[in-house]
Amino acid sequence: MVGVLLLVFVIVPIVELYVILQVGQLLGVLPTIGLLVAVGVSGAWLVKREGLGVWRRVQRQLERGELPTAEVVDGFLILTAGALMLTPGFITDVVGLVLLVPPGRALVRAALQRRYRHRPVVAGGVSASAAGFGGPGVGFVYTSRVVATDVVDVGDVTPPEWRSGGRPPGELEAE
Repeated sequence: MVGVLLLVFVIVPIVELYVILQVGQLLGVLPTIGLLVAVGVSGAWLVKREGLGVWRRVQRQLERGELPTAEVVDGFLILTAGALMLTPGFITDVVGLVLLVPPGRALVRAALQRRYRHRPVVAGGVSASAAGFGGPGVGFVYTSRVVATDVVDVGDVTPPEWRSGGRPPGELEAE
């Protein structure tokens, strides 16, 4: 984990700064700044366009009663792409652009699918094993495990005074 944080917060900014300086020497200061701004603006527009497309696909699948697993991963990748595109730098812009275009997202989704295919995910006492993120014939396979199974039927917990038409305490009478 420390290695990832070192990479993200120290090494990537140093490499980005180096690339920006090299491009600045090649093109000049104002064209470099203009290019960074143009890439940021176009990235924001692409994130909006691709994000809305994924949102529409999610809505269609939910209306058909399907679980939109691939679209959820795509939404996460588009969000990540947006963060990368808005970060100043050319390297993060290229990675963000790869995540924004559908073929690039498909490659990353497939890599994530391979990595997490047989890893169980445990949250709140329920484990889920992902057989895949979606696509033709592939979906999530859930295996659930209940940690505590004590269920107590307490009957009707409505206070007797409420059952007879009374009001809850603190409710004001209409004047």
